[in-house]
Amino acid sequence: MKNKAIHSDNLKKLYSASQAFAKVMIVWLGILFLLSLLELILNGITRQMPQHLFTVIGWSWLMDIIFWLKWLWLEYLIFVLIYFYSQKAAYTSSYVVLTILAIAQLILIGYFNTSLVPLGGDLYGYSIADIKQTIGASGGLSIGISIGFLIVVIGVIAAFRFLTKKVNVGSKVALALPILSVLLLFIPVNSFIGLPNLDSDFSNNLVVNKSDYFFTASYDHFFPANDEIDIYADNYIGDYEEGNTSKVASFNYIDENEYPFLHTDETPDVLTPFLKPNVKPPHIVILLVEGLGRAFTNEGAYLGNFTPFIDSLSGKSLYWKNFLSEGGRTFAVLPSLMGSLPFSKNGFLEMGNQMPDHLSLYSLLKHNGYHTSFYYGGDSKFDNMNAFLKRNAVDEINDEFTFPSGYQKLPAHNGFTWGYTDDQLFNYYLNTRRAVAEKAPELNVILTVATHNPFFINNQEKYLKLFEQRMDQLKFDDSKKSDYRNYKLQYSSIMYTDESLRNFFAKYQKRNDYANTIFFITGDHRMPEIPMSNKIDRYHVPLIIYSPMLKRTAQMESISTHFDITPSILAYLKKNFAIKTPSVVSWLGQGLDTARNFRNVHSYPMIQTKTDMLDFVMGEYHLNGNTLFKLNNAMEEVSVQDEAAYNQLKNAFDNFKKKNAKIVNGGKIVPDSLIKKYSPVLKQ
Repeated sequence: MKNKAIHSDNLKKLYSASQAFAKVMIVWLGILFLLSLLELILNGITRQMPQHLFTVIGWSWLMDIIFWLKWLWLEYLIFVLIYFYSQKAAYTSSYVVLTILAIAQLILIGYFNTSLVPLGGDLYGYSIADIKQTIGASGGLSIGISIGFLIVVIGVIAAFRFLTKKVNVGSKVALALPILSVLLLFIPVNSFIGLPNLDSDFSNNLVVNKSDYFFTASYDHFFPANDEIDIYADNYIGDYEEGNTSKVASFNYIDENEYPFLHTDETPDVLTPFLKPNVKPPHIVILLVEGLGRAFTNEGAYLGNFTPFIDSLSGKSLYWKNFLSEGGRTFAVLPSLMGSLPFSKNGFLEMGNQMPDHLSLYSLLKHNGYHTSFYYGGDSKFDNMNAFLKRNAVDEINDEFTFPSGYQKLPAHNGFTWGYTDDQLFNYYLNTRRAVAEKAPELNVILTVATHNPFFINNQEKYLKLFEQRMDQLKFDDSKKSDYRNYKLQYSSIMYTDESLRNFFAKYQKRNDYANTIFFITGDHRMPEIPMSNKIDRYHVPLIIYSPMLKRTAQMESISTHFDITPSILAYLKKNFAIKTPSVVSWLGQGLDTARNFRNVHSYPMIQTKTDMLDFVMGEYHLNGNTLFKLNNAMEEVSVQDEAAYNQLKNAFDNFKKKNAKIVNGGKIVPDSLIKKYSPVLKQ
């Protein structure tokens, strides 16, 4: 009888604990719903209201429910165990934990509102110094935001304190909640409901529960899936033809086990037909413009053309309108463009001193008598750029610590500035490079910084007026102007950089070395702080090759990426100036495609952030995660269901990941014999 009584008491206590837990969790779900509405309002005020508002709210709340249920079983077990010990302790501990989760959700909402990209595992790919610099760039918390944050936190605490008592939940419903949560562990919910497919990538990201995204990405980072890749599966092929306008090219690999990416160099020389014959090797100037996306650059930009000078330059150049960066952030641009290198685990630069020996445009041109330099208005140690440059024995590394007095920095915001303005950077470059015609050939790389969050520039009022004038020129109506003004700092910084480039070229034309110079202008990635239309938009940048040596211009619709620039430059110089390069290389790119019509004869992996390698382009298809898209000649994309194409892209992507993993684990890029022969580091 005594055991029965104890059992009965425990059962009653379990029912009571379950009901108490259900009350708390229903209030928590309500808080999640309210936080989603707050996020929608915040982005509506500071950014723009998404189309199909009620659909967006519905998706947001559905994502909240999934996040809420996902961890409910674990929270239930902990709550019940504490409840049996002390009811007050169970309530208090749950209030504390859930309030912390609410604060985390608020912080993640704030991050998204600033960057328009959910924070995921990329947090773990940055050093403490990089994180401090990025936080400094964001400007920290204003008084208004801090007060608003405090009000929301007080509201959350009050909701738990007073609303929990007013919620009534039956015992059956209370017991059903943790059971439903357990069932969710075994049901692939996303397979049933699919992913949001709203009007833009901005809306798709907006509805994501930011805590769920961050915690899932964090788990994947620390406990990555170890899927075996079968490159001999029936659905894996090296070449890809179906649904494409042309056969996708493949490499002739030498020894994939020892050197995963080493292959014979068969890069065609596609630049010679466009350039006048010359006796001496040309100077190469590569302009990497921070955040320069095709979305707002040149004719046909879907957001409107806010770069009138760059547009005019494109008409006098070789211009690729469907060009792609290899990364979604600056960390990827130097190794991708200068070395056509794999990504390793968190980006090649993140390997620091552990970077495997490699060759690059820097090292090979230095081997052939070029003087090499790098110019940057900020700190070149950011993203380990400095380590890469030193590894390639760059002759001059010019950054904010080498600028003499008299040059002006970007305005400080809460005590932080990224460094020197773009016009000052260009002036510094022009003042430190000899303008004489008779000098050794030079390879000079310039990376700008002004078009970067927080987008504060000197004389900003002038460029805000230019932004307003540009909207008039583009014939925007009042409603559209109102939406664009939410991004006025971004657009004004774009117009400032465009004007700085105009002045840079105007001064360069007066130099004696101008006639023998080839300029390559591209973006490191597309600025994410203006909402993106689709997944490929993040990588969609222009490529412009301009030179007084050009004998004709052309506009290309074919797809190429940063990977292709170094192979094409070397192929041109090798054919015309007999520079010495190895017969076997590790380039991931096969050279620029100069076809005028839309096509893609390449296959490309891309890395979005330091921890998110999600994208692969092959033929006219783009794989993002587990979703397959088809591209058109405006780089618009639609989701498609094509199992054969999906399997081919997935297996090709997996094959790249397998090779890339060898580099992570200490694999070699090129043989030591090539390093000894061509690397300037070993010759000093």
